[in-house]
Amino acid sequence: MDTYVRAVPDPTANSLATLVPLVDRQLYPADRYPDGQWDYYRYYTTHFEAAVADLDAAPAATLASVYQPGSPAAIGAISPTATVTRDGGRFGAAHHAPPTPADPALWPPADFDTLVQAFATHGFRPPSAWYTNDEANIAYARKAPDGGRLTQPVLFVNGEWDAICNISGNCQGDPMRAACADLTVARVPAGHWLPLENKAQHIEAIRTWLRSKNLR
Repeated sequence: MDTYVRAVPDPTANSLATLVPLVDRQLYPADRYPDGQWDYYRYYTTHFEAAVADLDAAPAATLASVYQPGSPAAIGAISPTATVTRDGGRFGAAHHAPPTPADPALWPPADFDTLVQAFATHGFRPPSAWYTNDEANIAYARKAPDGGRLTQPVLFVNGEWDAICNISGNCQGDPMRAACADLTVARVPAGHWLPLENKAQHIEAIRTWLRSKNLR
């Protein structure tokens, strides 16, 4: 099966250098939100130790507060991720997540307990370090054959309520569209954690696409 499914729409490399120019400046004026919804990403590059310490302070509360379902109210609204630097961190002056119950619709209790244990054991530093790896990611992307252009079928499942990666009504998906010879976009009413929020429609979108391309 020759297919390609990606989670974030930028085939040239996910980095501040490639993402920030795609920010919707109608929603995020440059003078107030220089990095738009990607300000949280910038904060990792400028305050890495503080960012990790805040996440590690209360792993269960951190994960429960991060994994929240999307809402249609997010459409056209400023994302909380756009003010992390201004707020002094993801959790502001508290420097730890507020007590937050896990959403059982996203994580069955046993699964959430396993997730918490993994982060309690290894901490948030390893996954957070990805945000400091832009230079290497860009260099790697530049080695892609044919400039990263994809000729095989590509599916992008768009979370219509995603305050970070939504490609509806903005130019964020333009690099992906330009790089894919055979692109299908499926739209699902969900936020950033689409596979957890709307499992049934997510799976059906993939199945429908596979059938349309005679891949199953």
